[in-house]
Amino acid sequence: MRPLTPAQRRSALLALALGGFAIGLTEFVAMGLLPDIARDLLPQMYAQSTSQAVAHAGWIVSVYALGVVVGAPTLAALTARIPRKTMLLGLLAIFILGTVASALAPTFGLVLVARFVAALPHGAYFGAAGLIAASIMGPGSHGKGFAVALGGLTVANVVGVPAITRLGQDAGWRVAYLAIAAMFAVTLLAVLATVPAVAAHPDGSARSELRAFRAPQVWLVAATAALGFGGFFAIDSYIAPVTTHVAGLPASAVPWVLVAVGLGMTAGNAAGGWAADRDLRLTLLAGFPAFVVAMGIFALIAHWPAGLFAGAFLIGVAGLFLGPAMQSRLIAVAPGAQMMGAAVNQSAMNVANSLGAALGGVVIARGLGYVAPGWVGVVLGLVGFALAATSFALESARRQPAEAVREPAGVR
Repeated sequence: MRPLTPAQRRSALLALALGGFAIGLTEFVAMGLLPDIARDLLPQMYAQSTSQAVAHAGWIVSVYALGVVVGAPTLAALTARIPRKTMLLGLLAIFILGTVASALAPTFGLVLVARFVAALPHGAYFGAAGLIAASIMGPGSHGKGFAVALGGLTVANVVGVPAITRLGQDAGWRVAYLAIAAMFAVTLLAVLATVPAVAAHPDGSARSELRAFRAPQVWLVAATAALGFGGFFAIDSYIAPVTTHVAGLPASAVPWVLVAVGLGMTAGNAAGGWAADRDLRLTLLAGFPAFVVAMGIFALIAHWPAGLFAGAFLIGVAGLFLGPAMQSRLIAVAPGAQMMGAAVNQSAMNVANSLGAALGGVVIARGLGYVAPGWVGVVLGLVGFALAATSFALESARRQPAEAVREPAGVR
């Protein structure tokens, strides 16, 4: 990569973050528009039972997540030899096509197909963008590099998602997705103009990237993310009905609750990137208990308007504090396949997205109420903490025999 001036570095990092901003819009805006989507695409079900229709519309969230799960490792392997900037431009083109198709598809089934296609480049984009950002920022900056890429996503939840949600409520959810497609187009032009050319890894190949899956720790860390983060999405997927049916606020308040989530995500992401570069183990082992507590608090206080806003902020802080650390952890356990490690994290996060949205829909459909997903999150967060602790314990146990073998050689 050619040397960059400070202004060029800032412009390139901003362009990479802009991609995260657009991805944040396409991933999270459906959560605030589920009632509108259900009313439009599932009118008969909506007329019979609003909660059943909203829960069924939640499959839009789950299908997008499944698209990320499939696309992240697949594209990471297939693009191993492609220069990173070229890769990013191709991924953004897929985002544009998939998002436009989402807006124009006439039936619920076709919308699901379009959302799956739009999700395919999600994980590969964050993987490539995070690695490029870390390269631009210099050695020892994996956590901060991925925080830059994820930073766009968190800012999207502060200003972009609430604005697009309001646009969708006023002009229709299809108009909202067309606006998101336009943001991807702007990002493509920004990446083309500012991001330096970065060559693919000289030894990169589909085989070398797929070799990461031979490491048991990769599977264990991926399972930690997939289960441990499910609670965030179980709660966030149904934030609109919690706002209107539980806290008793009007639909116009939904964007402001999303702002609270986004502010928390932005703060948590920034703190998490800083912490992950200093003590990755402590960040994860302290972060998961805090996340569990935050979800429990949300379930207890979301019945009151002030509690809803406070709980939404806490969920955002605690959830995204763990984001850069999980990304760095997967790269650490897959040192010979960094792109795959970065992409697998996004797959795992979207297994969490799919699982959380689905389990949240199940408990709601069973009549347990719109805050019941918070307690689902508590259980999933405890599982994530147990898996993270197990991963580090196994790593320490494996390291101790090697250190014991080396020690006698240094005895005098």
